[in-house]
Amino acid sequence: MASPLVSPFRIAVGYGVWWIGWTVIQTFVLYRNGFAWDIALTDALVANTIFALAGYTINTSMNSYHPSPRNSLYVLSWSIALTALCVILQRESLLLLLADEPGYPAFLSNTLLLRGAIGWLMIMLIAVLTWFWVYVKDHRESERRKDDALRLAREAELATLRQQLQPHFLFNSLNSISALVATSPAEARKMVQQLSDFLRGTVKKDDQHMVTLEEELQHLELYLAIEKVRFGHRLKTDMQCDETVRSLKLPSLLLQPLVENAIKFGLYDTIGEITIGIHARSEKESLVIQITNPFDPDTAAPKSGTGFGLSAVKRRLDLLFHRNDLLQTTQHGTMYVTSLRIPQRA
Repeated sequence: MASPLVSPFRIAVGYGVWWIGWTVIQTFVLYRNGFAWDIALTDALVANTIFALAGYTINTSMNSYHPSPRNSLYVLSWSIALTALCVILQRESLLLLLADEPGYPAFLSNTLLLRGAIGWLMIMLIAVLTWFWVYVKDHRESERRKDDALRLAREAELATLRQQLQPHFLFNSLNSISALVATSPAEARKMVQQLSDFLRGTVKKDDQHMVTLEEELQHLELYLAIEKVRFGHRLKTDMQCDETVRSLKLPSLLLQPLVENAIKFGLYDTIGEITIGIHARSEKESLVIQITNPFDPDTAAPKSGTGFGLSAVKRRLDLLFHRNDLLQTTQHGTMYVTSLRIPQRA
């Protein structure tokens, strides 16, 4: 939640200091015009206390209204009514206290219009400041609600992307387990345990949670173990990650769909063994990861590598980092390269 512009305590202190200052000024002016200190101070205290209460009243009432042209007429009428009431209260209170002071009743009567004008300006100033305060507060609250709505929409989209990726891998794994049950029960049991470990780790992770490369690689190893049961000796992997980059951060569960995509377009379109390369390095305050897979140009077009897995990861990166250039794909001869760049946030 957004913090308030100024704390209520500071506002109260500032408001009190403001009226104390006017009380001092008014006391000095009355004293300079021939009144004794006690009379001048009494007049100033009564007058400014009444106006301060009126200012507090209009401030409190305006906090319930949203700034609008229609409400401005209400504020103007309310300020005039409060000013008139303040002048009446001042006249009655001061006459009750100082009616016996020589010359003071006449002075009070002659200055009622001036007191009313100054008091109205003070009340209107408070009203304008309150109006501005309410407008800014409402604007900030509106922006907060908009940001919350965008955040929730982004989280929902991230969750949807993740849910769309998981069934594809799960169905393939279950089909492989089904095939292994009859021919190799031990391998089937092993794959079930690996799949259980992989899915358990997947469920525990948050789409926006940043993990170290070391943690992500450990989770990726579970996935690769399952795929190696499926494809046997045909699938090889080559991981090259310096120890210095293993502590760098990236969004959780980001590499698995990229590696799955590389396996799909490497194994499906080639004959014999293939090696999936996973190389990580640090470059310009970013973690750079390259995933390589061979492909047969006679059976696979380069554009086929941009499947749902890549587009989903690209969309996820855009949602998390607000950039659409963090995932790139290139072709070098018979090798397909997927390059991932993760900025390291401070």
